Amino acid sequence: MGAQQREYKQRSDSIKSMKKITRAMELIAASRVIKARQRVTETTPYAEAITRAVSAVATFSNVDHPLTTEREEPTKAGVLIVTSDRGLAGAYSNNVLKRSEQLREYLEGEGREVVPYLTGRKAEGFYSFRRREFADSWTGFSDAPTFEVAREISERLVKDFVAGSDDGGVDELHIVSTRFVNMVTQEVEVVRLLPLKVVEADLPEATEDLYPLYEFEPSGPEALDTLLPQYVTARIFNLLLQAAASELAARQRAMKSATDNAEELIKTYTRLANQARQAEITQEISEIVGGAAALADS
Repeated sequence: MGAQQREYKQRSDSIKSMKKITRAMELIAASRVIKARQRVTETTPYAEAITRAVSAVATFSNVDHPLTTEREEPTKAGVLIVTSDRGLAGAYSNNVLKRSEQLREYLEGEGREVVPYLTGRKAEGFYSFRRREFADSWTGFSDAPTFEVAREISERLVKDFVAGSDDGGVDELHIVSTRFVNMVTQEVEVVRLLPLKVVEADLPEATEDLYPLYEFEPSGPEALDTLLPQYVTARIFNLLLQAAASELAARQRAMKSATDNAEELIKTYTRLANQARQAEITQEISEIVGGAAALADS
């Protein structure tokens, strides 16, 4: 075996090993994304129901609540940025960070100071590399978030919002995350969480304007005190689950693309090795024929 043929074979063997890894990661992501999609499907009805309940209470109770009251002159805006803990998911985290930078420019242009809250090591790395400060961060759960983590994030965000900018908090809160549409499409979206601007989920048109009539017991303010924190937690949990499903879908596509590229490279190097081998054989035959002709002449 010649040196060139040996080099091509070594490269081919290396890529075959890499292909096994990417293929395994593709299968793992494919199996986990099924469960992630199921969790999104299971939690969305509750998120929709509590959204409608909060909407009805806020609409018909005529109560001014700290979580629903617009600040007269907001000076600080909190932004929760939802990224992944690991890479190998294509442009998933980069798209979220790019959108968060656009939101930062917009808010600063409106005269608001941006206070970042981060989830995922990718966001932490982005801010640490640029030596930017952030209010808080949560990591280690991006592809399998729990309700307890959502509650912890919710409590911190609500606490800072209620405090307001005068007491070291913020005057409004936004979330930049990825909404899971299907296995092919995931869209980065910005949601204003607080002050509460109730946004109806995707419901049939026939039911969009229909609200049930509620009688508040004990009272409207107490109902809001109970419902609004649960609403914020449920909304954050649903967004985290959507982001997890989007991350796994993006990772599956990225690993499939890497596996397909590895197969193409293996074919290329196999063909080049065969060509090098044929060239060596042709050279050897030419040398033998040339040597035989020289002997015959002598």
